[in-house]
Amino acid sequence: MASISSRIRKKSSKLRNTILTSALALSFLAPVMVPQVNANNEDLGYVDPTTNGNPGNSGANTVTYRVLANSATGQPEIEAAKKGVLSLDGKQFRDLDGDRSLDIYEDWRKPVNQRVADLVSKMTLAEKAGLMLINTHTPISNPADGRYVNSDDSMIVGKNMRYVIFRQTPTVDVIAKYTNQLQELGEASRLGIPVVVTSNPRNHASTDYTNITATQGQHSFWPGPLGFAAAGDTEAVKEFSEIAAKEWRAAGIRKVYGYTADIATDPLWARIEDTFGENPKVASDMIYNVIKGFQGDKLGKDSVAITVKHFPGGGARDNGLDPHFVEGKFNPYPTEGSLLTYHIPPFEAAIAADVSSIMPYYAYPSNDSADQGLPWYSENQQFEEVGFALNDAILDGFLRGQLGFKGYVNSDTGAVGPNSWGAEALTPVQKVAKAINAGTDIISGSSDPLPIIQAVEQGLLMEEAVNESVSLLLTEMMNLGLFEDPYVDPQNALDVVANPEAQKLAYEAHQKSIVLLRNDKNLLPLKDAKLKKVKLYVEMFPGGTNGASTKGLIETIKKHDPSITITNDLNEATHAYIFVKPVQSNWDNNPRITVGSETGITNVDRIIEIQKTVPTITAVNMTNPWVLDQIEPNTAALIATFGTKAEAIVDVIRGEFNPIGKLPFALPASMKAVHNEVGDVPSFAPQEDPAYPYVNKSGDIYKYGFGLSYNQGKAVGKPDHAGETGTPAHAAIK
Repeated sequence: MASISSRIRKKSSKLRNTILTSALALSFLAPVMVPQVNANNEDLGYVDPTTNGNPGNSGANTVTYRVLANSATGQPEIEAAKKGVLSLDGKQFRDLDGDRSLDIYEDWRKPVNQRVADLVSKMTLAEKAGLMLINTHTPISNPADGRYVNSDDSMIVGKNMRYVIFRQTPTVDVIAKYTNQLQELGEASRLGIPVVVTSNPRNHASTDYTNITATQGQHSFWPGPLGFAAAGDTEAVKEFSEIAAKEWRAAGIRKVYGYTADIATDPLWARIEDTFGENPKVASDMIYNVIKGFQGDKLGKDSVAITVKHFPGGGARDNGLDPHFVEGKFNPYPTEGSLLTYHIPPFEAAIAADVSSIMPYYAYPSNDSADQGLPWYSENQQFEEVGFALNDAILDGFLRGQLGFKGYVNSDTGAVGPNSWGAEALTPVQKVAKAINAGTDIISGSSDPLPIIQAVEQGLLMEEAVNESVSLLLTEMMNLGLFEDPYVDPQNALDVVANPEAQKLAYEAHQKSIVLLRNDKNLLPLKDAKLKKVKLYVEMFPGGTNGASTKGLIETIKKHDPSITITNDLNEATHAYIFVKPVQSNWDNNPRITVGSETGITNVDRIIEIQKTVPTITAVNMTNPWVLDQIEPNTAALIATFGTKAEAIVDVIRGEFNPIGKLPFALPASMKAVHNEVGDVPSFAPQEDPAYPYVNKSGDIYKYGFGLSYNQGKAVGKPDHAGETGTPAHAAIK
């Protein structure tokens, strides 16, 4: 959309009107006895796990004492590495503070709110401040001694932090050893508070975040969120989430920074790859099922907590500019009511699914917007123009008050630091005070608890507000079962991700995600009878160093379907298959969706040359709704993919799978159409330009929801040469 001006205003902070329930101070003395270990979980007295290792422990490279679950007595599985295990009335408990007495917070029989209140009453302000921070934690790479975490780790030991972001992609057994070692440090601390390891989604390809492929020892590989939206199968999304949760849980990762509930209303925005497309109803259904799959109906010991982002919707952009950068620091809403109509429904679905936490975006709401139907900030200002993580009206007023959200708010990385748009003039202490008073409970991108401590000491922040945030965080930890058993088995993690049934379901999801957009003269599928006459030329764009990407694609095709005859000589080919993978990174801060050197495709002329030489099947990986006005007109068949396995695309080409996918967003006709579109509404909204979607030679409109199957397809005019072989008559046409 066309750029609009922004203004920066400030608002004085105010405290949330909340009071924390008084802490309960009860304890039970456990008898000290000679350690005994048996399979019946009889009274153990006190066991020191550092001298009484149980051979059945679940942590490789982390020696633990383990007590098995017993459904008859209600005993949960508990595991200790650094602190003792207590026995009382035939039940076992971790002695997390090491005082050989059973505190309320250590007693798994007590209600979670009582346990949390007891623990909060014991914590120092420094411990509370550390708990309210989350930042990237990087393991030691290839350690000779097998220790991925230093014993004096600056974050866990030095700063009392307990939430960390993990971004690397080793095999899951390595992840399990790393998370176990983090838990050792947490257990060894004064109160034994465990660690919550967080990650961006790691079951999909990703341009800017945690990127994986189908590799042995890693998480199962599924199409991206756009692929799920293209398939339109919400039950498959829940199935995926349940499988992924088991994999994450087995590796010790207990929280997802995702999934993304943003609606893809501005085609230029580089983060559309992470969304479920432009339809709020589809995104709502997908988000609901993702949460239910990862978390279950109730957050428990087998759950992985979800942090849905980016409230109140990051898709309303200005020329695609992202608020990670100052140029995109505001959310524009030029269409009356667009916020509530299009951007909020997925968050309402997340709240209905009892999502554990929600992440607001960096931006502030622009007062140049049309009326959005929310209470006005002042008589002449619709919004306080301050970032959502510091915005009292948006968080406490709207998210908690109007929408009824009961979980905790997790700021985006740096949103209460260098990217505190609208609050740049505030000091770090003033920023954290404003954010916490507004409703933010944990601050991402910081490892310094001092500003929170100073905000309390200076009277800018009441400790009761800190206690409320800490209580929400500890409630999540306890519901996840981390206070009983935070340790995992590295071998089990490998076994879980090697599940052949999960691989099969993931592969089916890849097949279902593929969208067939064009199929002139029914070129596809290349069934056996037709395939006998085919010599297929294959090329990848970009091709990689020395054509490595193309060579890899050819090898994959040969291995998957040896019946396909592949030639390296375009002159002897009868057909061609080209796979085009444009890319734009959010970190470039340069939104663009044309297919060319600007998106990594340096030789568009070569694509057109191939298409004009032989009937060509063109597959395009759609991380964005690319402008295809150069590479679409001369192709014979066009396929849209979304982080899809190459083998699944071959299945569609060969007719082993009849495509069912539908576009999760419209493809723009041209850059002129992009500049004319309305950036805060979907392409199918009544306010949108009807000339926005691309129209192909056959008159098919690449609008939202379009997709062909093999009983469809048209052939109109040149260069429609799909049924021909060799050089078509119009090859010289430009």
